[in-house]
Order: sequence, then C-alpha cells, then structure tokens
Amino acid sequence: MSIHADRLAALRAQLQAQGLDGFIIPLTDEHMSEYVGAYARRLEWLTGFQGSAGSAAVLPEKAAMFVDGRYTVQVRTQVDGAFYEYRSVPSEPMAGWLADNAPAGACIGYDPWLATRSFVQQTSAALAAKGATLVAVETNPVDAIWAGKPRPSDAPAEILGDEFTGQNSADKRAAIAAATARAGANAVILSALDSIAWAFNIRGADVARTPVVRAFALVRDDATATIFTSPAKITPEVRAHLGAHVTIEPYEAFGPALEALTGTVLLDPAWCVAAIFEALGRGKARIVEGRDPCILPKAAKNPTEQDGMRAAHVRDGAAMAKFLHSIDTNPPLDELDAERRLEGFRRESNLLKDLSFDSISAIGPNAALPHYRSEAVTNRPFAGEICYLIDSGGQYPDGTTDITRTVSIGTPTPELKDRFTRVLKGHIALATARFPRGTRGGQLDILARQFLWVAGLDYAHGTGHGVGHFLGVHEGPQRIASAPGAQGTDEVLLPGMVLSNEPGFYKPGAYGIRIENLVIVVEDSRDGDEQPMLAFETITMAPIDKRLVEPTLLSPAEIDWVDSYHARVRDALEPQLHGAARDWLLAATSPLLEASRAAA
Repeated sequence: MSIHADRLAALRAQLQAQGLDGFIIPLTDEHMSEYVGAYARRLEWLTGFQGSAGSAAVLPEKAAMFVDGRYTVQVRTQVDGAFYEYRSVPSEPMAGWLADNAPAGACIGYDPWLATRSFVQQTSAALAAKGATLVAVETNPVDAIWAGKPRPSDAPAEILGDEFTGQNSADKRAAIAAATARAGANAVILSALDSIAWAFNIRGADVARTPVVRAFALVRDDATATIFTSPAKITPEVRAHLGAHVTIEPYEAFGPALEALTGTVLLDPAWCVAAIFEALGRGKARIVEGRDPCILPKAAKNPTEQDGMRAAHVRDGAAMAKFLHSIDTNPPLDELDAERRLEGFRRESNLLKDLSFDSISAIGPNAALPHYRSEAVTNRPFAGEICYLIDSGGQYPDGTTDITRTVSIGTPTPELKDRFTRVLKGHIALATARFPRGTRGGQLDILARQFLWVAGLDYAHGTGHGVGHFLGVHEGPQRIASAPGAQGTDEVLLPGMVLSNEPGFYKPGAYGIRIENLVIVVEDSRDGDEQPMLAFETITMAPIDKRLVEPTLLSPAEIDWVDSYHARVRDALEPQLHGAARDWLLAATSPLLEASRAAA
C-alpha cells in the first residue's frame, strides 16, 4: 500500500475510535486562508493533493476528492483513484455526495475551526434529509494520527514602515473603530490574516509565499485592540511599533476570550469560522454580521501603495527581461532549471522577500494545465517544443507582482500564432476598457473572451483576480470572471484596486497560452463625460513575445497599443539593463510591424 493509503486506513481507525462515521478535510486553516502554513496542510498530508483549492470527505467504505476545473488533471496525478473518487465542484458539491453515500444515522465529523457557518448549515441540512448528522469535533482526527506534524511557525513579525503603507496603524485602527461603531457594534473580530497584517502594518513569514502573521485580532470601538498570536513573534521593536493601545495575548487565549466578551461584536461570516460564532454564542455577546472593515480599504490601494506597486513592477520587469533574454540566448535545460533561473534574477535586487506563489514553469503540453506545478516526475526539457509558459511573481516590501508570459522556443505554427493573437486581442480589449463608476468585474469579463468566442474557443478560468500590496497574490473582494454568481464578480471596481488581466487558451496535450499583466483601477475623466468614468493602468513591465503575434489579425488601434506598451516597457527597463540584455530589450520592444517585416 502507498503511504497515503496507509494514512487513509489510519484515519478510518481514528474515526471509529472517536465514534464518527466520516470526516471532512478542507484545504484551509483557522482563518479561511487560501495558502496555509505547513501545520495546516492536512489535505496534502492525507491525500497527496498539492493544489491550492480542494477538500476531501472520508466514509468507512468510500472517500472522495472535491476540486474545481483548474485541478481536474492534477488531482488525478496526485491522488490515487483506487482510494478516492474524483468530484468536480460546484456541479458535484460535497454536501450532496455525503447525503448520497452516508448511511442513515451516520455521524459525520468536521473541525469547526476549519469551516464557515454557512458550510455547516448547508451540509447539516443535506445530511438531515438522509437521517445523518454533522458533528463538530474537539480534536481533529487527522492531527491525532499525523506523526511529526509541523508546529505553527514562530517566525517574528516585522514592521512595514509608513513609507510603504502610506498610513500609520493608529489611523487605520481609528477608521476600523469608526466602521465598527457605524455597524452598531462595540468591537470587531479580524480573522483574515491579510486584514490583520494590513491593519497593524506588520508582515510575517508564517505562510510560504504570503507575508502574514498567524493571529486573530479584536479591535474595539475606542480604537484599542488585542492581537492573539504567539508572544515569541512580538519583538521589542514590534511591541513599540504597535503602541500602548494594542495588547498581546497568546493565540490559544482567543477562544476563551470570545466567551468572555460582552456587548455587540461584528463578525464577517466569510472569514470568521463556525467555532468563533459558537464561542460567542456560549457567552453573553450579541453578534452583528457584516463585512470585515479592512476589506475595501485594503483592496483600494492609497497613492503610496500604488506608487510602491509601480516601482515593484519595474524592478520585477527588469528581472523578467533578463530571464526572457536568457531563454533566447542560453535556453534552460528544463522547466525546473528555468524556474530556478528566474528566481535568481529576481534576487539580484536584494529586495525580494519571497516569491508570491510557486511558479508555473510549463513547456508544451504541461502548459495546457493552467495551474500546473513542475516536479521531478513531470519536468520537461526545452528541446523539441515550440512554446513555454511562465507564470510567476515576487513579494517586495513595496508591492506584490504576478506576471505570465508565453514565449516562442521553436518555430510557431500558424495555429499557435492565431490563438496567441486572439488572446492578445482580448488582453488589449480589457486593458483599454473605459467604464462608469459602479461597474462590476463580471461585466467586463466578456471583453477578454470575445475574440476566442468568435473562433469557438474559450478558457476555463477567471480573467482577473485582485492582488495585495506586499500581501496575498490573490486578494479579494474584486474579481473579473464569467461564471454567474462567482465570488467577487459582483464587486464594484474602485479606484486603487489592483487586478490581473490574464486571458488564455489551452489545447490539451499540446500547448498553453496566457498573457498576464497587473492593472490599477484609475479615474479617467474626459471632456464631455456625463458621469464619472474609470479605466485600467497597466503596471506590469515586460515584453510580449512578438514572434507569436499574427499582425494581420490586429487592428491599427491594437498594433498601436502593443507599440505604446512596449515603448513604456523600454523606457522603464532600459536604464536597468546593460550589454546584450539591453540590446535584446531594444529588439523585443521595437515596433510590431517593423519586427514582422524583418521576420518576413
């Protein structure tokens, strides 16, 4: 038996010992995080699945993995189908599978620190219809069998100075307190790790690729606050930075503190887990539900944060240019070699804190998997392929980057150039969009897909996600996507929000294409406007491979956009490059028609 089969058997034995007939294993932590610390990677430890979104359900005789369309292929390579059924969400939800497969009278366990109240309510209702019950556990059975389970990180918190944040922590707490009072509450629980990092102007190293501190926070309507975290994280410098109005309590004291609260407490049900609601319910506090007051001000970056994001992208663009030049002149051996090479160029600035996510370094058919992660068993060489896709980013003190480029490493076929150019046309259409205040991300998604749709083509992922300021590379609430009702698509776009613009196309077994830049929502007032208008400012600075472009498919305005964008890239990056890399940049950003004539 494989190691994961042994672990599944051990879990079933543990469930029997705890009087349970099943258990739910999500991929998250106590803060509803997308990316989690090593101690919280229960799903990966149990099943082998390494994606960033998924969950499992285990019954005595059956088990199933639940993933969305991004991981349809990956789950089949990492999770043994002999032991787990594969289910696609949202069309095959876990609640329905449990109701169909759990025996009458079954007790299905869940960890209330790893589930939202809405999930608990929906799943409980589905099970009740079949005579089964959802039961909260005090001890997570996966933890009970996980020998050598990592401890949560005790890495010290770090101060992010006002020169990067543009607003001090005391002023942020005052704004949070005012929003809490307007909601009719005496205090608010901050559970999302990026909200806590933003509110207190601290960063950390508790989660790989996301610079956050593992903590909960309570902010009161008088702007005093308590942070619940490991005391080992709070150095004297951080203690002084937080000031006298912020107290520190151990992370483990959070639950008991909830039961002791009185008055009215504001909770965001999207981020506060079921255990928080239950603990407050056992005490004397009254709950008011509402949005985390950090969400919108964190998403709508202030001028200092916007300038930092721009500077980070110029720095990151120089590293990308060096990398793309090296691919043309000294190709990497394979995907993993390329991945390491790019990180090396990013580290040359001495300002890189971490990557912003595990790079997607994909050649040929591997690039047809939008969320591919290269490993030793999947690693492909550059030789003999026609294109390479690299989706990567960096974490810098002044900003977070995320960029995708698809580059030619052979002679592109007419089909490849056609598909690439259609993706480029959609990218340009979104980049040049002008829209009234009040527009939602879901209303703009069609702009990026229209040229693929004309040819009967599409892509199965969203077009744009929010990006944090030296925080999560995926940051809500804004999103550009086509799925009806998808989270974030109904969010109004506000000035200062940063999003990705990343249409793509994927031909299974052959190649993948994606062009991704980050954009800032900006005011765009012009003479004759009868209402306030907004637009996107592209801040990513790196050449788009002109060898993959079919100019005859582009309009004059689209050609002008490519040339204007490349002129901006050239002006921004040329001072940072020298010698052959600079010469490469000048050629890569030359006018599109000039390049096509030279190729002919």
